[in-house]
Amino acid sequence: MDEEAGSLVRPYTLTGGRARHSGVKLDLITMVTTTGSRRDLSGIGPEQRRILDLARGGASVADIASDIDLPLGVVRVLIGDLLDLGLVEARAPGKVAPLPSERILKEVINGLRAL
Repeated sequence: MDEEAGSLVRPYTLTGGRARHSGVKLDLITMVTTTGSRRDLSGIGPEQRRILDLARGGASVADIASDIDLPLGVVRVLIGDLLDLGLVEARAPGKVAPLPSERILKEVINGLRAL
């Protein structure tokens, strides 16, 4: 690693030439956390070790990509590999509540005006 030149390893070599992982879909806001598995980590690279460190407290896919300064697609593949190994789990973001109807909003406005 050269600070001025950046990483000397091309991103596609980190993923073995894969552009995507065949497993779960990882959105930008998908939360990744470690499972606490005591598996042998000798077969994973430094980038995946860094992902494990970041996921220990829970982090989104976007935050992980930003923190390790790798393209999002590469990070998704690396996280997918960690999922396959059972070292992390991914939790989809929660559902967003639907917006109230226009009728209800008008009733609230009219009620506030009446005060």
